[in-house]
Amino acid sequence: MSDLYAVMGNPIHHSKSPQIHSEFAKQTQQDLVYSAMLVPIDSFESVAKEFFQKNGKGLNITVPFKEQAFQLADQLTVRAQTAQAVNTLMLQADGSILGDNTDGAGLVGDLINNHHVALKDKRILVIGAGGAVRGILQPFLNEQPTSITVVNRTFEKAKVLASSFKEFGNISACEFDQLDGPFDVIINGTSASLSGELPPVPDCVVGTHTAVYDMMYGKEPTTFLKWSQSLGAEKTLDGLGMLVGQAAVSFTLWRQQQPDSQKVLMELRKQLQA
Repeated sequence: MSDLYAVMGNPIHHSKSPQIHSEFAKQTQQDLVYSAMLVPIDSFESVAKEFFQKNGKGLNITVPFKEQAFQLADQLTVRAQTAQAVNTLMLQADGSILGDNTDGAGLVGDLINNHHVALKDKRILVIGAGGAVRGILQPFLNEQPTSITVVNRTFEKAKVLASSFKEFGNISACEFDQLDGPFDVIINGTSASLSGELPPVPDCVVGTHTAVYDMMYGKEPTTFLKWSQSLGAEKTLDGLGMLVGQAAVSFTLWRQQQPDSQKVLMELRKQLQA
């Protein structure tokens, strides 16, 4: 009988995870079935527990259940513990559930391996202070940047976030109107691009050597990436590679097999632009 895996979220119809993991399974000759599950907002814990009781081996977790998945896990990896959010659950041999957060590893891998953007000794700006940003900060600080500056519409939230990651490296919070640039790397971790909005970032943060990354992606460059291009940014990158990258880290955790994420990324990019 095939091992069962799934992604749980609400909404979930847009998820590319079943396609990505099915491709990974084909590449590595793994016998598994991966599906997308729409979970009622108030039923995550019961649905997830039932999944594992019925031969389920692993779950990916997306919006809005990452904090609940964190609570559900019996054990946590260091990166899940620091993120206080989980996007990957795995049934272990003793029946306990391990929680991990592969978002940061997926983003770091995309930047360094796919786009040759160095993070070491760089000045990095991160926009946003929600769950998406919380998941990437420790992996970013592990790369030893000169500094990370966090900005958010609610300054207090940025301050709390920065102080909770202080032990991992040089990180601080800043008000939008106090930003001085340009930065080497800018990450947009807000969902503003989904509604075509632009965070209130001053033009001075983007220079001709700046690499700009938006966690969102689409057929066309996001509003944020278009704005960065107009200011002469050296590289403007969307979040499709992060999506595939975090999936590859999850898959490797589950199956102890390293898939070829580059091949899957190229295929998804082709479909997106068709």
